[in-house]
Amino acid sequence: MSAIYPVILCGGSGTRLWPASRSDQPKQFLKLVGERSSFQETVLRVKDIPGVAEIVIVTGAAMVDFVAQQTAEIDTWVTVLVEPEARDSAPAVAAAAAYVERQDPDGVVLMLAADHHIAQPEVFGEAAVTAAKAAESDLIVTFGVQPTAPATGFGYIRPGDALLDGSVNAVAAFVEKPDQETAERYLLEGYLWNSGNFAFKASTLLDEFDAFEPSVAEAAKACAVALELEAGIGRIDRETFARAKKISLDYAVMEHTKKAAVVPAAFAWSDLGAWDAIWEASARDDDGNAQDGDVDLHKAANVLVRTTGPYVGVIGVSDIVVVAEPDAVLVCHRKDSQAVKTLVDGLKTKGRSIASRKSAQPRSAETLVSTDGFDVALHRAPAGETIALPVSTVQLLEGVLEMDGDVYAAGAIIPLEAQARARAVDAATLLVTTQRSRGETQPKA
Repeated sequence: MSAIYPVILCGGSGTRLWPASRSDQPKQFLKLVGERSSFQETVLRVKDIPGVAEIVIVTGAAMVDFVAQQTAEIDTWVTVLVEPEARDSAPAVAAAAAYVERQDPDGVVLMLAADHHIAQPEVFGEAAVTAAKAAESDLIVTFGVQPTAPATGFGYIRPGDALLDGSVNAVAAFVEKPDQETAERYLLEGYLWNSGNFAFKASTLLDEFDAFEPSVAEAAKACAVALELEAGIGRIDRETFARAKKISLDYAVMEHTKKAAVVPAAFAWSDLGAWDAIWEASARDDDGNAQDGDVDLHKAANVLVRTTGPYVGVIGVSDIVVVAEPDAVLVCHRKDSQAVKTLVDGLKTKGRSIASRKSAQPRSAETLVSTDGFDVALHRAPAGETIALPVSTVQLLEGVLEMDGDVYAAGAIIPLEAQARARAVDAATLLVTTQRSRGETQPKA
């Protein structure tokens, strides 16, 4: 059997999971279900599949630190390919395929999204091996999940004739997200959810790009030739990558190829696309409640409550979502979870930066001491938050900070001779001592 190269795509911002997920801290790196992020769970899910040779992560420059920190937490070595810009999925997948082909001309790519939840990793592993074996026959194999409900938020696959030994089927059709009536009919007719995960020989996919989108194939191969790894990180050349058409894998290849196949998968799966999906995937109490953070619930049922900032008390309600961050709070009915994107789009239209990034100044900053000579403030920052710091002396009490390329652990004392911006790699607490200039008066209370 050919060697398997899992390629995990870490793009996207998870708009429907606002305010927890934003462009500067997307959902795949948040610990939304359980003790690990979906990115970490994806890495662990493929780590021990028989035949895995190398795990490859494709992500943007802003996410490299997240990848490094979270793979270190689970003690797993990965290769990171850094996109110079987002050009949709086709150029990213092609670049990874070209990299794998240069390592191993017969290598099979297991292409996975980093933000999906799979409750039965052992069942996934069996399906992955089946898909990889079928991919050796020059098929592009997608994972079709057995539906558990007539969901309208997923695309579907209509399976065709059995192929090879019957372990996979031809894809008769990919279909878009249906309305409720159509989704109910799809369940009766044996359609599968389209998980958007694939297995294929790197060379097979590149041949299909050559046939249908040659600019993507040419750019990907040129990027792979020029790529140099340093400490497991390879930065893709910007000018070369820009020669690839900006297009999704589905539109570039899957709508045209005659090599599409589907492996029916029996594992429980969710794309964690909105807060109702987080509630479905979470552990819940006897009243159907899922909670995380400083929360109290009384006479509540079937609610999801999550806070990384203020205390949240919930009394006498059902079927709602409450998500509290230090700079924003969301409250909605669970059935309206998809409408969060509309809310965020409205914030963007108004020019509100809160739509896409977390506040630079944490609301939890607290002045502890203020004298004629200096001020001492306590700052708390959730993981991923960026803090604007003045000329000061910073003492890091807990957590990890990244500033100007340097990483500081708890106990560090950092003198700042100029204003700086620091990012909390882990949730951080710091004391900031600012000396008041001579003649500057203490602010009145």
